[in-house]
Amino acid sequence: MSAQEFELVIGDKNWSSWSMRPWLLMRQAGIPFTETSIRLRQPDTREQILAHSPTGFVPALKWQGVVIGDSLAICETIADLYPTKKLWPSDTVARAMCRSAAAEMHSGFQNLRREMPMAVLEKYPGEGHTEEALADARRIVSLWRACRVRFGRQASEDQGFLFGGFSVADAMYAPVVTRFLTYEVDLASLGDDGTVSAYMNAVMTLPSMQDWIRDAEAEEAAKSPA
Repeated sequence: MSAQEFELVIGDKNWSSWSMRPWLLMRQAGIPFTETSIRLRQPDTREQILAHSPTGFVPALKWQGVVIGDSLAICETIADLYPTKKLWPSDTVARAMCRSAAAEMHSGFQNLRREMPMAVLEKYPGEGHTEEALADARRIVSLWRACRVRFGRQASEDQGFLFGGFSVADAMYAPVVTRFLTYEVDLASLGDDGTVSAYMNAVMTLPSMQDWIRDAEAEEAAKSPA
């Protein structure tokens, strides 16, 4: 499929965690797409998004005359269309747990999201460290460790990700990796023995993640008055 077949509508790369997920998945998997960016937090933002998606939210994937809203739905669609990319693990149990992890991120961790919103270019050490947000963070640390130990390290081609190779679950949790860095969350105090830190490094050094960060810097520079 060519880039003309997929149009991914996203928001600001410094802030839009939901946009990051399918963008990272498609970019890392080498799936071509055209990109349309909508500037968030503007008076006409919703109007601009509605011109592309009936939900009024980003991201949205325009394909085959339809609009697919919601990050996880887009990731699921891409994984279905490109089975050779192995965006879900091939092992049945690993695949079930990968789906479970992705779904937990999709529907959970509301306190962490509220108290530590994504801001990939910014640093707010210690902010947002409420008891409730840190409880979410502790669960995520535990989940990442369990996935790495049970599935990642046992994979035939372990590339340092939750289930060995880069998967939908990694795309779903990538914004959380940036949050832990932005707010300088003490991972060791939450139960990390180095496994989570190594995983976060694998995510942050992805070529696609580095591209996202460079794009975010360019976007923010363009907003600044001359």
